Amino acid sequence: QVQLVESGGGLVQPGGSLRLSCAASGSFFSMYSMDWYRQTPGKQRELVASITSGGRTNYADSVKGRFTISRDNAKNTVYLQMNSLKLEDTAVYYCHARRDYSYDNYWGQGTQVTVSS
Repeated sequence: QVQLVESGGGLVQPGGSLRLSCAASGSFFSMYSMDWYRQTPGKQRELVASITSGGRTNYADSVKGRFTISRDNAKNTVYLQMNSLKLEDTAVYYCHARRDYSYDNYWGQGTQVTVSS
């Protein structure tokens, strides 16, 4: 079993930065691919960024060049560095873990990010 706990959300002005963290408990963290999703009221949950167990990353077009996903396997933690934040980045951000060729997947509880002037 894997438990995920997000932190680092908060209120930030447009153009500002935040770094989200997702701390994982459980074994074999390095074998999981990790994702960040976000969701706003009335919209479907959106995949923002992913990093595979091998370190390959990808991003939603809306955040390319502004957000960076990374992982520290020694700390069992994945990060989302968010720069040049926009009003439309406001959402609850969720951490997600998954394994290739497996139905195993886990969700964190979410952390609120609010971008407001």
